[in-house]
Amino acid sequence: MEMKKRISLELRNRNPAELAELVVDNCRSSDGEVEGLTDEYVELEILSMVNVGLSSLSKMPSLPKLRKLEVSDNVITGGLDTLAEKCPNLTYLNLSGNKIKELSTIECLQNLKNLKSLDLYSCEITALDDYRDAVFELLPQITYLDGFDQEDNEVPDSEADNEDEDEAGPVGDEDDDDEEDEEDEEDEEEGSEGDEDEVGLSYLMKEGIQDEEDDGDYVEEEEEDEEEEEDGEGDGAAVQGEKRKREADDEGDDDDDE
Repeated sequence: MEMKKRISLELRNRNPAELAELVVDNCRSSDGEVEGLTDEYVELEILSMVNVGLSSLSKMPSLPKLRKLEVSDNVITGGLDTLAEKCPNLTYLNLSGNKIKELSTIECLQNLKNLKSLDLYSCEITALDDYRDAVFELLPQITYLDGFDQEDNEVPDSEADNEDEDEAGPVGDEDDDDEEDEEDEEDEEEGSEGDEDEVGLSYLMKEGIQDEEDDGDYVEEEEEDEEEEEDGEGDGAAVQGEKRKREADDEGDDDDDE
């Protein structure tokens, strides 16, 4: 796909002046120059044109807010001098995998006063003797070359995270908020279910205790009834015994009379 058409598709009917990030990787430049990109993209901060067949950046439009430029895996041999004029606030530049052979090709980057990170992986220039020392001396404003500073310390994760956050924008924050809201709702539902379980358990325990008390009352009533029956039987036996005694006495009196 041609670069012009790809850029038009990426716009998605938006106003170029509102766009902060543009990625047109793996399309094709018809003449090796930047095509379809104009001075209208005044708010553009991140631009990626990886593997699009660029041989020069001499036709870059004015992008005053551009901070990050990805142009790796092209065939760029020069035309970098226009960057200081068109993209004065550039802080990160990735030229990896291009046809840059000499220090003189990147000497013009001295005018990018805000440039902090430069990548030249897989460029022929990296085969030069004392390549790293020479580049740091030529471009004293940069902190990182190919991902490491002059003392071979790697780019801190915090800076990489900041770049990722800049690219992601507030969308990631909204997703995190949504996930937190969903977790809160789940916690509330689990809490409600836990409360219901506790109430149900309390109710069952209370019912069980009440049943045991009722059973105890019933046993006590049965024992009282049995005791009353035994008392009644005892009283009946006593009455019967008394009756028999009286009858014996009466028979004794009759014998005396005779």
